[in-house]
Amino acid sequence: MKLSMTSIPVLDVAKAFDFYSKVLNFDKKLYMPEHYLAIIYKKDEVNGPSILLEPVDNEIYAPFQTKVYAKKLPIITFSTKNIENEYQRLINLGVKFIKPSTKQDLGMEAIFDDTCGNYIQLIQ
Repeated sequence: MKLSMTSIPVLDVAKAFDFYSKVLNFDKKLYMPEHYLAIIYKKDEVNGPSILLEPVDNEIYAPFQTKVYAKKLPIITFSTKNIENEYQRLINLGVKFIKPSTKQDLGMEAIFDDTCGNYIQLIQ
């Protein structure tokens, strides 16, 4: 068994699709903004997982997302081969980090705001 798809709750699917595709360089698998549906993936990971950008306009996701965001907990973790380069690239694109690239016991870590109600952890 392997991960096929996961979801990330977002406040605005169209805004999230723009951020995840234009800033984080994910590719479009399916995008139907009129139905609030966006699925993204990485082309270089042919058999890798997809991400459903899930609208939070319901009684389940909204309280969860709000509480996780308030505690500054990342909703998902992405890895990179060179966190310093990725950190600088994202800073140059105006991404707001709540934790800069920092050495941890198991490697490097940074945490940034996805502009759609979530914090994302970046690791190397």
